[in-house]
Amino acid sequence: MFLRRRKLALPERLRDFVWPRSGWRRFTRYAFHRMARLPGSPQSIAAGFAFGAAISFTPFVGLHFVLAAIMAWLARVNVVASAVGTAVGNPWTFPFIWIWVYELGIWMGGGNESAAAASLDFAGIFGAVLDALLSLNFAYLVEVAGPVLWPMLVGSIPTFVVVWLAFYFSIKPMVADYQARRVRRRHRRRRTRKQETQ
Repeated sequence: MFLRRRKLALPERLRDFVWPRSGWRRFTRYAFHRMARLPGSPQSIAAGFAFGAAISFTPFVGLHFVLAAIMAWLARVNVVASAVGTAVGNPWTFPFIWIWVYELGIWMGGGNESAAAASLDFAGIFGAVLDALLSLNFAYLVEVAGPVLWPMLVGSIPTFVVVWLAFYFSIKPMVADYQARRVRRRHRRRRTRKQETQ
C-alpha cells in the first residue's frame, strides 16, 4: 500500500525525509488518506497512530518504530498506523520535543539543571550514548548521558500520556468520518452500476 512505482535513490529519500517535494500540507493529507484506508476500526487506527506519535516524545531515538509497534501489538491496535504516527517526531520537531521533555523533567525534579551541560548538545549526547552502547561502557553512559537523559525520560512520561490522548481523540472522529464517506461513495457507485445494467 505504501510502496512507490519507482524506487527513490538514497539522496532523494533523505531529501524527502527532511522536506517532502510535494510540500508538508499535501504530504500530510496524503499520509492521512493512506492511514485512514488501513484495515481496522477508527479506534484501532487512531490508537495505533497515537502510540507512534506519543513514543516520539521519548528520548529513545532510533527505537521509536520498534517501541511503537510493540505497544500497538500489545494493545491489539493497528501496528502500521503506529509506524505512520512516529512521523510526528522528525528533524523539524525533535529539537522542540527534546527541549520540552528535558525542561519538564527538570521542573518535575528529575534532575539537577546545574549538573547537566549549560548548553544542551543533543546531537553530541545521542552520539555519546551510541558510542557507549556499542562499546558496552555503561559507566561512561551514566556519567555523560545520564544527567540529560534522565530528566528527558521523566518529562516524557506525562507528555506521552497527554500526546496519546490528544492524538487519539482528534484522529478517531476524522478516520470514522473518512471511512463513512468512503462506504457511502461505494454504495452510490454500486447503485449507479445497477441502474446502468437494468
